[in-house]
Parts: sequence; C-alpha cells; structure tokens
Amino acid sequence: VQLQASGGGLVQAGDSLRLSCKASGGTTSYIMAWFRQVPGKEREFVAAISWSVGTTYYADSVKGRFTISRDNAKNTVYLRMNSLKPEDTAVYYCAARPAPGWAPRSSAWYDYWGQGTQVTVSS
Repeated sequence: VQLQASGGGLVQAGDSLRLSCKASGGTTSYIMAWFRQVPGKEREFVAAISWSVGTTYYADSVKGRFTISRDNAKNTVYLRMNSLKPEDTAVYYCAARPAPGWAPRSSAWYDYWGQGTQVTVSS
C-alpha cells in the first residue's frame, strides 16, 4: 500500500483546507488516519476512519472543526479542516493499517504512512 498526501498550504486563521490521501492497493478493509507533527514534538493523532463501515474518531482538539471522510471510487481519504487556528500548523501525515482492530490514536499501530503535507495557519 502506498499513500500520497496532498492539499496543504498557507492559510489565515479561520480559513478552511481539505487534505487528500490517495491510496494505492486494496484498502477497503483498512483503518485510515491523519496525524500531525511539529518540530520537536511527537506525532499527534488527528482523526481516523474505518474504510469499510465509516466509523470515525477525532482528537478532542479538532472535534467539531475537522471531518474525515472517504471516497471509495477514488480510493481517497479526505480531511476537511474548518476554522483553522495557528496551533493547527504542522506537517500532516496520512496512515493506514488493515483491519481488524481499532487503536487509532497510536501512531505505532499503523503499517503505512504517506509523505506528509505542510499546513501553515497564520494569525
């Protein structure tokens, strides 16, 4: 499985962005997630989705502002980010792991990672 993340950029506080993670290979039974990382800090869980049933899970810091979704036809997972804040600035990574199981908050649990896309939110 290969993951390619895209969609990052420089925005102002309050703006929106949509990140995309295109997956190659059969991922319809996978758990997909987004993490983010700033220099000097550990990779932080953002959101996860079960590709087959659509169950979603969010970090408290983004709940109500971010939405994770998937498009089966395009084999792509999205992260819609609204009401962006300067503290959302980070490199965002998508990750994948084949089901079963559900431990979405742990970065060590995932088998595959995308290359990361930079999101910068100015105040």
